[in-house]
Amino acid sequence: MAGSSSSSSSSPSPSAEQALLRAGLALSERPGALRELGALLAAAEPGCLLGSAGPAALAQLAAALVGLAAPPRREQDGAEPPGRDAALAAVAERAERVGAVFLLLLQKLEDARSQQPPSKVLGHAFIFAVTHKDERPWTTARSRAVAQEVLERLVRAAGCGSVEEFLRGKEEDEEGRFGVVMGILKQELTKDTWKRNPASKDVFSWALLRVSRPWLCPHLERVLPPALLLSDDFQEENKVLGVRCLHHIVLNVPGADLCQFNRAQVVFHALYNHLYSREAPLIQAVLLCLLDLLPVLERCQRRQGHGRATSPWDQVLQLVLTHMEAEHRLALRRVYAGTLPAFVTRLGILIVRHLKRLERVILGYLEVSDGPGEEARLGILETLQCTIEHAWPRMPCRLPVLLKALLRLLWDVHTERGPTPEPVRAALLHRATQCLILLDRCCQGQVKVLLAGVHSSCEEDRVRECLRKVQEST
Repeated sequence: MAGSSSSSSSSPSPSAEQALLRAGLALSERPGALRELGALLAAAEPGCLLGSAGPAALAQLAAALVGLAAPPRREQDGAEPPGRDAALAAVAERAERVGAVFLLLLQKLEDARSQQPPSKVLGHAFIFAVTHKDERPWTTARSRAVAQEVLERLVRAAGCGSVEEFLRGKEEDEEGRFGVVMGILKQELTKDTWKRNPASKDVFSWALLRVSRPWLCPHLERVLPPALLLSDDFQEENKVLGVRCLHHIVLNVPGADLCQFNRAQVVFHALYNHLYSREAPLIQAVLLCLLDLLPVLERCQRRQGHGRATSPWDQVLQLVLTHMEAEHRLALRRVYAGTLPAFVTRLGILIVRHLKRLERVILGYLEVSDGPGEEARLGILETLQCTIEHAWPRMPCRLPVLLKALLRLLWDVHTERGPTPEPVRAALLHRATQCLILLDRCCQGQVKVLLAGVHSSCEEDRVRECLRKVQEST
């Protein structure tokens, strides 16, 4: 009898476990089941919840809770179901009550300090919290507050100091819960399902962006396909999110792993196709990602025996310059001009392959003001400076054209009476002056000779000051 009593105190009685399971299974059928479940959890001993059969039952229970608070499912193509507004309001209300049950469950798990909380239970709680903690059509201020509290409590219950530690583990060789979360999300992130659950992409991206090197590499096979799916969508918002996920993967997975099975080439083709877009946020995300991916891809091609003639840098820059030359949208001009210096710097002396088109782009962009911030002009001046530094042997033959463009820019910036703030004007004048000084150095002092008469006859003080700096440079 004594042994029987000891056994029953160390594990949940079958009736208690069955009651939990019955309450969990009835969540979608009986509204009162949630209240009944809360009462059962409140009365349960923390140690009993983690008995011999407890973890499996708790995982089923947590999954049922997440399903009860899930946003209304969409059609396969992402279309909203009828009666959307009423359904969203009902979800927010249920999420508050489900969150309260999760808080109770997590508190019990935290109190049972002698036993490790089941990872699947924590994974489901994480998915619930991330689904509801931010402003979304299916959340309210109250449901967001509850979800945030759930997230904080599950981190404590797991014995971690932060969400990042919860996902990746405390030490480099320790496995965190990111794999568990991705395992639960797996069915929601396929080609046929990811659009049906409007929260799946948010949970995936939010978790992914918090797992860094070296913890992300073991999960590469799980995270790369969903990121590519997002980037391949027709909606710009999803494309940008997918590209940001791809960028995070590129930054946090070793190049050797990216090169295996042509993964880097697949990502490159996905990004390259986006360069034909006309949306500035997407182009910016793509160009920033390419700047980090192209060195990896170049190393892959070098190991495979391909020469520089097939350099992906040249391929991308040629297309970018083609688009820049005909682009009239100021937002896109700013994005292109902001990333162009990095491409020139990376190619180095090999930028001479593109000098003809690059010169046309530089001259065209220097002529047109793009607003108070002058981001495009500042970016192009930095591009010109990088070009002079790396391709200086080719500058003397281009001196007449470049000198004329820079002098015209100095005059325009000084005489324009637009809304450009004074610090921006000063930055434009400074960068143009630096370009003139660099030109003079690589042209053996020809700029000083050509500017001698201009400097003596110029009556505008600010322009004279710029020309004086050029004349006095050594």
